[in-house]
Amino acid sequence: MSTTAIRSSQEYEDAYRAYYVEAAEEFRAVRVGEKETSEQAAIVARHADLFTQEQVEALRAAEAGASDPDERERLYRLRRTCEAGIVDAELAQREDELANALLAARLTFDGAEVPLRAAEAQLAVLPDYAKREELGELVRALDSSFNGQRRELLGARDDLETAISGERQAVARNEAEKQISLRELETVLRSASDAVTEEYRRLSGRWFERLLGPECDEVPTNAHVRWIRRLSPLESTYPKERSVEVCVETVRALGFELEAIPNIRLDLEDRPQKSPRACVIAADPPEVVHLITRAQGGVSDYQAFLHEAGHALHYAGCDPRLPWTFRAVSRDHALTEIYSYIVEAVSREPGWHALHFGLSDAEAEENADATRFLEALLFRRYAAKLRYELGFWDAFPKERGDASRDYETLLTTATGLRYDSRGYLADMDAGFYSADYLRAWIRAAQLSSYLRSELGEDWWRDSRTGEILRALFAEGTRPSSEDVAGRIGFDPLDTGPLVAELTRA
Repeated sequence: MSTTAIRSSQEYEDAYRAYYVEAAEEFRAVRVGEKETSEQAAIVARHADLFTQEQVEALRAAEAGASDPDERERLYRLRRTCEAGIVDAELAQREDELANALLAARLTFDGAEVPLRAAEAQLAVLPDYAKREELGELVRALDSSFNGQRRELLGARDDLETAISGERQAVARNEAEKQISLRELETVLRSASDAVTEEYRRLSGRWFERLLGPECDEVPTNAHVRWIRRLSPLESTYPKERSVEVCVETVRALGFELEAIPNIRLDLEDRPQKSPRACVIAADPPEVVHLITRAQGGVSDYQAFLHEAGHALHYAGCDPRLPWTFRAVSRDHALTEIYSYIVEAVSREPGWHALHFGLSDAEAEENADATRFLEALLFRRYAAKLRYELGFWDAFPKERGDASRDYETLLTTATGLRYDSRGYLADMDAGFYSADYLRAWIRAAQLSSYLRSELGEDWWRDSRTGEILRALFAEGTRPSSEDVAGRIGFDPLDTGPLVAELTRA
């Protein structure tokens, strides 16, 4: 790249924004099943001049010379974005190959050929326990056949990130990015998980039997996770046809007219290759924010919609006068996950179940108890996952991801579901996203406690909640999760509110 092609920080932000929008829309098209092949590598190639060592050095120099803290932070994020782009550009072709191979993967079940993604979605709605076991094993076997490619990509990415940062240890790199101690966080979360063990055993003993039936194994496999998350035997109470209507009403009670916000684009269609995992893709916040779900029936449809609505409201609600970097680029995902969790938390209120589904107080309490069971299951799973990932990455320079280590033991012990060691690579999100989820779990419980103290027990149907959230959303991605803790009067590692929520203490 010639010297004249090196961009100023503002020019770089503008050019990167154009690339980001294009890449996000490509990711969306593949994710929702509009396309069956990913062409991210071609997009990266078209914008290759964004990602060079010379551009990194120019941004680093500007960052070092910035006196204003906000400007220095903006430049840091742009510089790290450029560094990450160098890595992504190097790996884009190989990652496209893996993504396309997964999209093309097929298995045979009950005499029919089924795409891997469709089979994963089918696990949520297949009523027969033995058939779920059978299909789950087929999914695990096929998905794990790609572990060699996953391992090679992990190694290549780690090598590139080491070369750019000068730091060999992935844990240290991520701690610097997130500005936290991952080990301190894991220690606190392990204690919190231990504190809810007794209540979780009571809940899981009751709900595994009810949700999985008398044929349930003593330790069921994780093939049943999607079925469990739907609370499938309660499906008739939570039909997929009402999920949009109820969730829009729920968000309206918080003070937001979701369907009247033109910047939020809803994709609720069911396509064969659409990922069963709901998401938000903030392609150009606040102007273009996609909220994507795939309803399959059951309470998980409502929870997924509300969770993603929190993300969408955050990105669509950020102040358009902020620099684009503070609308779209963050150090991690812990901040926006707070807002997805707090909106989803409404689905654990007994009054919500009574209000929208015509349940008696006793029935509403029971169903809210089921959603608390799900929350405890997921929290304990992620706490165990963080512990596993810390060990995995500590050993990575030597083992290069060849061993599943204690993945199966930790997750099985935490959840009471048998996790297969073959899933140890597929179950790993980039950049210690598990830690971001867990920080958001802590923070959302703190925020819920704050809202109860300020507004009362009915915070979830009080438009004043929306005013409090709207002020937080306006700040975009600039604050950290830990900043939010301080503003509402909590220590960032105070898990007391979370433990109280999960145990109803």
